[in-house]
Amino acid sequence: MSAFYAWLGRHPRLVDGLLALLLALLGVGSLTRGGDAALTQLPFMIAMIIAVVFRRRNPAAAFAVAVAAGAGQVAVSHAPTGTDLAIPVLLYTLAAYRQRRVSLAGLAVSLAGSFIGVFVWTNRLDVYGKLLAALVVFCATALVAWVLGDSMRYRRGYYAALEERAARLEREADAQAQIATAAERARIARELHDVIAHHVSVMVVQADGAGYALDTSPERARQALAAISATGRQALTEMRRLLGLLRSGDTRAQLAPQPGLGQLRELVEQARAAGMSVSLTQQGAPRPLPEGAELAAYRVVQESLTNTRKHAGLAAAAAVTLRYADDGLVVQVSDDGRGAGVAADGTGHGLAGMRERVEMYGGTMTAGPLPQGGYEVTARIPAVPALARPQLGGAA
Repeated sequence: MSAFYAWLGRHPRLVDGLLALLLALLGVGSLTRGGDAALTQLPFMIAMIIAVVFRRRNPAAAFAVAVAAGAGQVAVSHAPTGTDLAIPVLLYTLAAYRQRRVSLAGLAVSLAGSFIGVFVWTNRLDVYGKLLAALVVFCATALVAWVLGDSMRYRRGYYAALEERAARLEREADAQAQIATAAERARIARELHDVIAHHVSVMVVQADGAGYALDTSPERARQALAAISATGRQALTEMRRLLGLLRSGDTRAQLAPQPGLGQLRELVEQARAAGMSVSLTQQGAPRPLPEGAELAAYRVVQESLTNTRKHAGLAAAAAVTLRYADDGLVVQVSDDGRGAGVAADGTGHGLAGMRERVEMYGGTMTAGPLPQGGYEVTARIPAVPALARPQLGGAA
């Protein structure tokens, strides 16, 4: 049955044509019984039938044509026929497709026409009988048609509002998904920058050292090449893990462990292997930090050491300090080099990524040159409840 109604909804002109044909058949009996005099009703009937055929295209005009035809019938004192049911049909259409103020005007016209028609057609009834006949036969039909049409208009508006709301919610969900995707891509871009910049800077330093030691110290050159190979493999591993996040349905990359404060020793050792003088100091009792905050602290140290290698010079020494306080963790990385170049003005992408990471956890970060020379990065990350991490030890 629902499929049949759907098919009818897709063919409204056919439905209106069949309805007009039914009204025409109802009026044929009146013509055959009325003789030659009834043929004068034919123009009025044709007008009503045509109005029904085009009722959806312009409901107000179709209703006006039918009312005019009905008024013509009353004017020439013709009795009503089955085709006159076109007027309630068109009143229903007017109430279903037009505003309520327009349909109420159509209802008033129908009620007034019903009273006038009853008074003209029922000469043998008294005034009260005519009023009762008009109320029961014609006015009730018009009222029922208007109520049905107005209910249909309300339901159509309600369903349209629901569809609009669903479409709006879908658009909002799409927008939220796009925002989340953009944020995730920005996070991956930061991860790629941190990983690639760190490992590539180590490889560049090792390659320069291997070039200098190639003739004078082949063993040191061999060690540098081995360090370049190991660093390159580590960089490839990190890149595969990060790029795996971009593949749909790849959950293994998301399950890979993220570096944290426990891996700072390895990071420092890697920097030392590249020829940099780096010290690692921890002060105070460790405070619990979530994995994301530890990752942010790790990236601050990693990016700061990368900037030291790139901008401070080969002879620069760096000092990494983790200071635990009651309100959180302070990460401080300083060097005694000649300055941070691009990083000193705060416009580098690395500094922006570090600051964004720290601020995500309610922390703050400052970076700038020191009065006595060198550069210093200080990040303060507030403590939040999390699982305790193993201590790094007093100094390294």
